[in-house]
Amino acid sequence: MASQKNLDLVKISPNAVPPVCKIMDFGKFKYEAAKKDKESKKKQKVVIVKEIRLRPVIEMNDLKTKAKMTCKFLEAGDKVKVAVRFRGRELGHKEIGYQVINKFIELIEEAGTPDKEPKMEGNSLVLMIEPKKI
Repeated sequence: MASQKNLDLVKISPNAVPPVCKIMDFGKFKYEAAKKDKESKKKQKVVIVKEIRLRPVIEMNDLKTKAKMTCKFLEAGDKVKVAVRFRGRELGHKEIGYQVINKFIELIEEAGTPDKEPKMEGNSLVLMIEPKKI
């Protein structure tokens, strides 16, 4: 039947019993499938994770500068990873790092919201911030 209509006999599911076949123009089918894939990729938004590094002994003006950059990243639609890095004896005073993170969250609260609570990863206190949904 397929050769009479100048079309192809395509196995849809060859493992089924009996195998399921369809008579169609295979070249046109492949072209339309590629077109659908290309269209769906256009609509996807790639989320980029930017990283901001802070220290527990950071001054307020430096913190405001970092917060301003973070707001720019969040407005562009990117996620931001905020890391407070501890060195040496600073690890004994993790509460200072939590205070820095809380001040930072207050500075950027109009642009983004924290994903979860900040947590320790090695020598760093890490917090993920995602942009606010409009």
